[in-house]
Amino acid sequence: MARPIWTGVLTFGLVTLPVALYTATEDHTVHFHQLQRGTSDRVRNKRVNERTGKEVAADRIVKGYELEEGEYVVVEPEELEEISPGRSKVIDLAGFVDLRQVEPVYFGRTYYVGPRGTEYGKVYELMRAALDRSEKAGIATLTLRGKEYLTALRAQPDVLVLHTLHWADEVRDPGDVVPELPERRAKPDGKELRTAERLIDALTIGWDPRDQHDTYEERVKRLVAARREGEEVVGEPEPPESTSVIDLMEVLSRSVEQSRSRGREGGGGKQGGGKRGRGGKQDTGRKGAFRRKTAPRKTAPRRGRSEDLASLSKAELYERATAAGVPGRSKMTRDQLIEALGRQGAAA
Repeated sequence: MARPIWTGVLTFGLVTLPVALYTATEDHTVHFHQLQRGTSDRVRNKRVNERTGKEVAADRIVKGYELEEGEYVVVEPEELEEISPGRSKVIDLAGFVDLRQVEPVYFGRTYYVGPRGTEYGKVYELMRAALDRSEKAGIATLTLRGKEYLTALRAQPDVLVLHTLHWADEVRDPGDVVPELPERRAKPDGKELRTAERLIDALTIGWDPRDQHDTYEERVKRLVAARREGEEVVGEPEPPESTSVIDLMEVLSRSVEQSRSRGREGGGGKQGGGKRGRGGKQDTGRKGAFRRKTAPRKTAPRRGRSEDLASLSKAELYERATAAGVPGRSKMTRDQLIEALGRQGAAA
């Protein structure tokens, strides 16, 4: 069994539960050593004084904060230890938030949370079931390895999981780092948007992470095996050309038809494992399940103001809700924002 990386208690109101944290993921990356070309000699990194070129022992190294070029404030390791948060033993759930409100960009690492003893199983399952039914996450801070983390505790079907979260000032504004973003108020063509939605519907699959594979890692392993046998290595094909804006509607329509054809030929992929019904059609055990994947959406397209709102991002909807003074907007999902703005439009 894996060893815990942290042990302490989880507090929930007046309830205290002894828990342990376990790493939830592992790295399968193929690792290489650095060698000098033409030899089997390892190349290693050393701490070297850049002025003298001489190696410096670890006990002779201090940390320096650069004020301006060449001018530093020197900080000793002991001084940093004195102000560090220390090893906390408590995960105190300060509040609960709707999971849908936490954007994925905030999530960092994931840990499994387990009870420290079978006698705590009842309390543990109570907390897991309550979080699962509420679809909420508990927010807390955790001190781990001398650093303080913001965390979110949530339920999976069999276990509690703890996600470390980035602090707000650690998440970069996309407008500051991504060049040439489209204008937020630029509205896509309605017909193109509906065709893109039909393409998404046609390509919708059930989520099973076991169906996905790290193909790059597999190619690296094949490369190593081929080089070991002295075989020739064939490169990957070039990526396809970018889609012209002029041909966008045509390409979308062809994509929808192509995905439908694949669905008919492949019998619906992994979801098509049922028996054949009358006329050779596949029976998945759910009425209309096979046809639903390849047929256009049954709901009528929204019109007028509702259609305008449906084409906006959550950030744009929130901006409109703020201007309109919609109460409780900060806690609303995208669909709730559309509904609230629609009601205000109807009342006006």
